[in-house]
Amino acid sequence: MGKPTGFIEYLRELPADAPALDRLSNWNEFHLHMPEDKLRTQGARCMDCGIPFCHTGKLISGMASGCPVNNLIPEWNDLVYRGLWREALDRLHKTNNFPEFTGRVCPAPCEGSCTLGIINPPVAIKTIECAIVDKGWEEGWITPNPPDARTGKTVAVIGSGPAGLACADQLNKAGHTVTVFERADRIGGLLLYGIPNMKLDKRKVVERRVRLMEAEGVTFTTGVEVGKNLAAERLLEDFSAVVLCTGATKPRDLPIPGREIPGVHFAMDFLTENTRFLLDHGFTNGSKPPIFAGGKNVVVIGGGDTGTDCVGTSLRHGCTSVNQLEILPKPPMERAKDNPWPEWPKVYKMDYGQEEAAAKQGGDPRQYEVTAKRFIAGPDGNLSSIEITNISWEKDNQGRFVPNEVEGTTRVIPAELALLAMGFLGPEDQLIAALGIERDPRSNAKAEHGKYTTNIPNVFAAGDCRRGQSLVVWAINEGRGAAREVDRHLMGSTQLP
Repeated sequence: MGKPTGFIEYLRELPADAPALDRLSNWNEFHLHMPEDKLRTQGARCMDCGIPFCHTGKLISGMASGCPVNNLIPEWNDLVYRGLWREALDRLHKTNNFPEFTGRVCPAPCEGSCTLGIINPPVAIKTIECAIVDKGWEEGWITPNPPDARTGKTVAVIGSGPAGLACADQLNKAGHTVTVFERADRIGGLLLYGIPNMKLDKRKVVERRVRLMEAEGVTFTTGVEVGKNLAAERLLEDFSAVVLCTGATKPRDLPIPGREIPGVHFAMDFLTENTRFLLDHGFTNGSKPPIFAGGKNVVVIGGGDTGTDCVGTSLRHGCTSVNQLEILPKPPMERAKDNPWPEWPKVYKMDYGQEEAAAKQGGDPRQYEVTAKRFIAGPDGNLSSIEITNISWEKDNQGRFVPNEVEGTTRVIPAELALLAMGFLGPEDQLIAALGIERDPRSNAKAEHGKYTTNIPNVFAAGDCRRGQSLVVWAINEGRGAAREVDRHLMGSTQLP
């Protein structure tokens, strides 16, 4: 695939980003476009490797290796190299309903398992994917394509995140009449309110795809929380099948002294309110969202993507400082011996939020192997500081690594805003309880992977509410898989991929 000697002749190249300090003045996407000739050159680097691990989509050591939606990566890399963009778009849409989402926010496990990555920097797969679909929109190749006929079957999809949208899109293609129920005021779930605008533009990218799905016949209903203002039993009566795609939205808390002090918030509340405010008001006339970081010392507790998004958002608010506490050790600069290819490379890197903090403050805002001990209120009763301490990871008598405080490292740092970004524990209780869905040991909706059926007849579950907190691309994988099984259940067979 690509040019036979391309991987030898050409170096990996990525599109430039807007300068870190410049982009702090706005909420625009900061990845710039790469010229077509350079994209074709990057496609040429895709070597004829024989076994393309990039699209295997396996879990190795608990992490994704290869593309979970099994994108036909070598094929569309070759088509881009040859300048056949329309054909590349068709290949891309065969496996991925929303490449404009994954091309922006996916961490690219495909690149982590690229065969070229054994000896050289891997192929710029994510960049090419995003360029293909963006060109498809620009050229007008992506247009509404409603099904030729309807089956007479109706399906309710609960939740409009990536799993729900993928499930609805596939079921609609099969000719079923699909209604998506979303409790928020806008469609998109995690894609809309969980990911900041500078990573994924809401109006230009998310709403554009939603409008296309509406034109193809999908019905979206917002402001409806099933189990609260719509009886779950009614769905079972009114629809041929129901698919739960509600996500894993129960945040992990930090029950330390002072947790109740005003100024301590869950990260997702902070990010959601910021995006809602941006869409409703646009940060004009000095107005600001309910949770505002401007003029405050901010401490983000948690080192993942959500924590990074909190860092970038706080800097755009104009915070005085931002620190990020990570309980795990600092990753190595290169793959460790117990982290071989094609596993996801667990190596040190600075994401966009850390890059922006470094440009603003002079260094990476993360402190590794550090944990918070208590939140401290000031004279006004609001958060003023946090007591933290270093920890070391040592094995207990059962051989498990556990954190232990390092004596003499306890200190107090200023913080008028603390954001808890420590992951999620599973789906919220209300809907699952209302439907009587059995849970697995991790509190997720119990449904076997590949079948997605729950203990309640005609009710299926997919995405993070079934598998736990995961990647957008895994959610799309599960939404597509659940749609296939719902179609088989309703029609006796299925042609959905």
